[in-house]
Amino acid sequence: MTKDILQMKNAPASDKVGRYEFLAEPFHCDCVGRLFLGHLGNHMLNAADFHSTARGFGMSYLQTINRAWVLSRLAIEMKTMPRQNERFTVETWVESAMRYFTSRNFHIVGADGVTIGFGRSIWAMIDTQTRQPTDIFSIGDGAINQWIEKDKPCPIEKGGHVKMPDGAELVRSIDTYYSDVDINGHINSVKYIEHIIDLWPLEWHLGCQVLRLEIAYVAEAHGGDRLDFWRVDTGPREADVEVRKNGAETVCRARISFI
Repeated sequence: MTKDILQMKNAPASDKVGRYEFLAEPFHCDCVGRLFLGHLGNHMLNAADFHSTARGFGMSYLQTINRAWVLSRLAIEMKTMPRQNERFTVETWVESAMRYFTSRNFHIVGADGVTIGFGRSIWAMIDTQTRQPTDIFSIGDGAINQWIEKDKPCPIEKGGHVKMPDGAELVRSIDTYYSDVDINGHINSVKYIEHIIDLWPLEWHLGCQVLRLEIAYVAEAHGGDRLDFWRVDTGPREADVEVRKNGAETVCRARISFI
């Protein structure tokens, strides 16, 4: 796998669309041999960083000027998940860019070349000292503009607005620790996804898989914060979830459906 990662990092930046191959490693798969959605999310975020780094606006450069990409919204829709020891490809491209936000899409393709899923994401660039949004176009005199790909389709819906209705129940509270914190100093985006999926018991996951998950990040949480998970079932295999920190502030909202 190390060799594959080196190949991905050294992929030529001659195309607006980046294509990166990954392996569904056994210890990244669940008890029925499917890649965990959290690990798929990590691979998607890695693909985004490989793509942006090769084109001059990735995290390795941004850190030198006290800037960082922060995930604002993510939607993942999967027909099926990669299976243990299968290789799959994540394609990624920038769909649009505004002063403070940019949209990035994903296409997940199985080893046989057949589409197995898509993703949509919204990113903000922040000043790592002030934690405030900063101008994306200030990087390389708007370098991101030359990599926008408007013609490649991403057929899934954009993430909607999740507003918790009356009747939501507090279903779990957890403490956060070292392993929850990422390079930006806040709770890792994918950790929320993993904690949300864990709200359903093992027996549920033996008979279901995630069809679609969309999540909107509202505020930052940090190591040591306590996270409360509020859930309301909106259908037999659908639910909305809100995560709050320390009994008060909302940090993210999610909508999840299973097949």
